[in-house]
Amino acid sequence: MSEYLILIYEDEASYETATPEVIGEVMQAHDDFAAGVEGLGAKLVGGKALQPTGTATTVRGSEVTDGPFVETKEALGGYYLVEAPDLDTALAVAKTVPARFGGVEVRPVMTFD
Repeated sequence: MSEYLILIYEDEASYETATPEVIGEVMQAHDDFAAGVEGLGAKLVGGKALQPTGTATTVRGSEVTDGPFVETKEALGGYYLVEAPDLDTALAVAKTVPARFGGVEVRPVMTFD
């Protein structure tokens, strides 16, 4: 089994203006996703949601600044780490990740021997 990181990029503004009902639907969709991963032939190893980009701090060398100041509409909002036998299985899992206000990116995790 290889590990794949599924990065969730979404429009943060959509969450800021979402109703409690919409937030509840999103949370239920993530619970449903987690419950269905093994049925796709993979294993959910971990995952977390991230605080909005306004809480981030960027470090470049010795320079420390507030936020990433991304110009993109969609920002990294969370991730899942899954174990899957191959990329096709990881992509099948990724297609079921709830990303109501954006999309996901799948990246194989590098292993070092």
